[in-house]
Amino acid sequence: MKLTGNTILITGGGSGIGRGLAERFHKLGNQVIIAGRRKHALDATTSANPGMKSITLNMDDQADIRAVVRELERDHPALNVLINNAGVMRAENLLDQQDDLADAEAIVTTNLLGPIRLTAALLPHLRKQAYSAVMNVSSGLAFVPLAMTPTYCATKAALHSYTQSLRYQLKGGTTEVLELIPPYVQTDLMDGAADPRAMPLAEFIAEAMEILMGEVTEICVKNVGRLRFAAQGGHYEEVFQGLNDAMSKR
Repeated sequence: MKLTGNTILITGGGSGIGRGLAERFHKLGNQVIIAGRRKHALDATTSANPGMKSITLNMDDQADIRAVVRELERDHPALNVLINNAGVMRAENLLDQQDDLADAEAIVTTNLLGPIRLTAALLPHLRKQAYSAVMNVSSGLAFVPLAMTPTYCATKAALHSYTQSLRYQLKGGTTEVLELIPPYVQTDLMDGAADPRAMPLAEFIAEAMEILMGEVTEICVKNVGRLRFAAQGGHYEEVFQGLNDAMSKR
């Protein structure tokens, strides 16, 4: 990926992995625009990083996505990189679910429909640029699911599949398609910020950015390799059992 001279939109950029990526790209001299629903988080991030821009965006609202894209195209015509990072993760007991499946549907809307809608709305603009990129942030759990978060894992698996199809359809053009596959990282997602078993956020961002310097389509830090390649390595059942037994003891 071209790491400098870009105008980059990062969803969920006010905290966690999104903020980490935003700050690193900002330091490299890119124009970074962070997007999300929580204005206070966006404001805190831009205040700490002078020159960084923000825009409020509700990834659950298709009309808002389209309106924001029109605003971005008007105010930031050089926008050439989209990083679909926003996501929600919730534990679900499949034996005792709500009648309306509100949690599951909200996860699907934010984690899967949101990136699909935003990519579709912005792709015509991106394809006009001399160079552009779409990076989708999936998860190691797309490849080995954590049973206590079934819908989250399913959306990340679907996003992985969607990313592969998008890459194939855009081959031969000027739009690069990448997938960032995080392991368990110390963020506020599922209260993992203080979990010593999780990879420190700064270490994850540093390793991911180093990988991005090469010609890659998937950004897999060392800590996620056991999940990402469990099936290919022939130890899927062992990894699945170990992951779920360990996380059930949190």
